[in-house]
Amino acid sequence: MEQLADMAAEDRTPATICACVAKIFRVRETEVALLELSGSMLNFLYPAELRTAGAIPLSSSAVAARTARTKQAELFNGFAEVKHFSIFELVKLGDTGLDDQVIQKLMSAPMLTSDGQAEGVIQVSRKAPRPAAAGPDFTAEDLRKLEFVAGIVGTLMGKGTGAYQKSTG
Repeated sequence: MEQLADMAAEDRTPATICACVAKIFRVRETEVALLELSGSMLNFLYPAELRTAGAIPLSSSAVAARTARTKQAELFNGFAEVKHFSIFELVKLGDTGLDDQVIQKLMSAPMLTSDGQAEGVIQVSRKAPRPAAAGPDFTAEDLRKLEFVAGIVGTLMGKGTGAYQKSTG
């Protein structure tokens, strides 16, 4: 987490931030999502392939929208059974060749401003074709760690000019 907190301004792209988060939670980079709240919509900043896949209305039942609205972190170790917008799972990410990978486990945490307003959401997942192949369950300690990481990421992305380098990474 120190590597994330000490990230230089020029390195603060969604891709480099999410790569660091992936290392912290020992997941693949394609298992981290970063969304920015813009008005009443959540827009993907990472993975890059989801930037053009659409936005999530804050008023929707999507987990990311609920996270932003309630400002509460959530953990789902049986995510495949949770009603969610699976359309985003259909977008091919990178050259993984893992088209049968769906989110089996998910943690979602809000990124809050210093005055407690939601500015985005960070999610960490474990993807696999079936639950048994998705690796270990996320724990309450993992969720606490993600809440802490979300605070660092929110600070990194809100600092100075060029923090949201959307065209890169």
